[in-house]
Amino acid sequence: MGDVAVGARSGHDGEEHSGSPAESAVPAADSAVTSGNDSGAAEGDRVTGEHTTAEGQGPGGTARTARKPRSFWKELPILIGIALVLALLIKTFLVQAFSIPSDSMQNTLQQGDRVLVDKLTPWFGSEPERGEVVVFHDPDNWLAGEPTTEPNALQTFLSWIGLMPSAEEKDLIKRVIGVGGDTIECKNTGPLTVNGKALDEKSYVYAGNTPCSVDDQGGQFKVKVPEGYIWVMGDHRQNSRDSRYNQSDAHHGMVPVKDVVGRAVVVAWPVNRWDNLPVPDTFDQSGLNAQPAAAGLPAAPQGIALAGVVPVVWWRRRKQ
Repeated sequence: MGDVAVGARSGHDGEEHSGSPAESAVPAADSAVTSGNDSGAAEGDRVTGEHTTAEGQGPGGTARTARKPRSFWKELPILIGIALVLALLIKTFLVQAFSIPSDSMQNTLQQGDRVLVDKLTPWFGSEPERGEVVVFHDPDNWLAGEPTTEPNALQTFLSWIGLMPSAEEKDLIKRVIGVGGDTIECKNTGPLTVNGKALDEKSYVYAGNTPCSVDDQGGQFKVKVPEGYIWVMGDHRQNSRDSRYNQSDAHHGMVPVKDVVGRAVVVAWPVNRWDNLPVPDTFDQSGLNAQPAAAGLPAAPQGIALAGVVPVVWWRRRKQ
């Protein structure tokens, strides 16, 4: 597909051909470009680029030696190297796998699940939104006292190329409840409110839990999220040490947006738990935003990109 058939011509342009009438009557055979080593010229000739040469001879009649194909074992290290480079690029810029070490996100995520985290969209200015499940670096010793395991050599290698989470990285996974400018409040057992709007959290809060925890450690609160930060909570409300219980840290329980690794989008392992991680409908209700968006701003970055591309395309067509 995409190949071009080329008609074969005998002799040279502008010259007359001599020979017997039988020879003159033989029409030139058509040749076709193929993807293999098939010959498209007369028998004994081989098409090589723009030159037609005799079999076994190079240009000018010199003898040609056939190139011996590289053996599989010599190519294998090259293929492995390419695969490692691609894996590192994917881990760094596109997707990374993380394991779930605790029950704080039940029943959405179970201990031992592997999730794939989208690391690409933050490079284009995308920030966490309410309802998303995100992975973030430990903001200020949230994991202090948590047990750590020493990885073996294989686990270290797999984590280096992104096929396993790194034991050295102190990362957590929670659900975004509030973003910059939001006021979040929990009274008694709930419901949890964002900017005065009650959230219906039945679809993701662990069965038997209440949206708010009745305790004097942080379960009852009213906070306003500063710009550039998010407020996160686990779906297993009575078994999650999240923003509520870290209000005495340097960020008052908030997570800096710059510490967010990316959004968890898919449960990839085990196979029987394959699923995506959508934003619950409760976060789509009207009036949830703290303030309306400024008038005149584009709805999405794609709109800016399209507006910039159209003049360029028009200018190029005018030049053609």
